[in-house]
Amino acid sequence: MLHHTTMQTPIGELVLTASDTGLREIRLPLPERRAVVATVATVAATGHPVLVAACSQLDEYFRGERQTFDVALDVEGSSFQREVWQALAEIPYGATESYGQLAERIGKPGAARAVGGANGRNPIPIVVPCHRVIGAGGALTGYGGPTDDGIAMKRWLIGHETSVSAAAVGAT
Repeated sequence: MLHHTTMQTPIGELVLTASDTGLREIRLPLPERRAVVATVATVAATGHPVLVAACSQLDEYFRGERQTFDVALDVEGSSFQREVWQALAEIPYGATESYGQLAERIGKPGAARAVGGANGRNPIPIVVPCHRVIGAGGALTGYGGPTDDGIAMKRWLIGHETSVSAAAVGAT
């Protein structure tokens, strides 16, 4: 059985889905993300422990109080996708990395396109920070779909992390 809840954030309403063992998906407030998952049957469960933990941690992230997540996960994907998602989780808060750099880091130089495909299929954006991956020339590339809204969201997330990191450095 899957459970879901929604939460309001500075980037819009997120829809979170969880199994009994972990967070399964975060739907971004983009038409492309909503349509893909609308076919999955879920039960609304605002008190579900995984969803409560995920919402709490995301709220802390958006307030600039959390840089990593430790909510239980239950994602589905191929072994290559899981390898890429693990590598995404290792990109430091406030930093960015290109698709090519990520491919090299997982020992698959030349697989930047495949890394990009796995990055685009990340079911739990923000928690697994696919927004930190940029194009080779430093350009922001699609996020949650090919729309300008996705790029604006990615720009906001990177800017949020950069400003929180800068404020932390200035406070020391």
